[in-house]
Amino acid sequence: MDTTYFGRSFGVMLFKDATSGENLFKQYVKYETNQLYANGIVHLKEQGYTIKAIVCDGRKGLFGLFAGIPIQMCQFHQIAIITRYLTRRPKSQAAKELRSLTLALARTSKENFTEKLADWFDKWKPFLDERTINQETGKSFYTHRRLRSATRSLRTNLSWLFTYQDNPDLKIPNTTNAIDGHFADLKNKLRCHNGLSKIRKMKFINEFFKA
Repeated sequence: MDTTYFGRSFGVMLFKDATSGENLFKQYVKYETNQLYANGIVHLKEQGYTIKAIVCDGRKGLFGLFAGIPIQMCQFHQIAIITRYLTRRPKSQAAKELRSLTLALARTSKENFTEKLADWFDKWKPFLDERTINQETGKSFYTHRRLRSATRSLRTNLSWLFTYQDNPDLKIPNTTNAIDGHFADLKNKLRCHNGLSKIRKMKFINEFFKA
């Protein structure tokens, strides 16, 4: 499940079956919220679907809403989060190593990644704990705040990054690529119809998701 936008307050939230490729449910949203995702899962259950697992992005608080359902965080979303914090060309050696480790997410095992992340953290903890003094206020702050945020993201999301390996019988995808590709195709087709009103755009989207 994922959401894409066609403006600041016009988005489509889509729930797609990873096995058949069928679009199960969509809803137009002004804002992407955890409650809307929860409502979508309830709707699917009411329609008679059995939810074996969920693949989604790493929205704060989202994972805790679906007790008893295996949840896989999209590994590419995790990579994108780390890239936002560290950029594609980080300057410090610590950041370079963490980005390199993250880029290997899809090609490694849970055990290997967990061990390497722990080793990286132990190696660079003094660097992460460095503080800088504000000369005007005399107060200190962490020098490498963005690197600390990237580290916190990985350590917080680690429990959901390898759900697909923990449940091999469910054949869970490790990314939301199936939906992301669908969204990209939709937006490419809509570019050929620039100037559509919101109503006409919604009709176009409705037909697209039926195809």
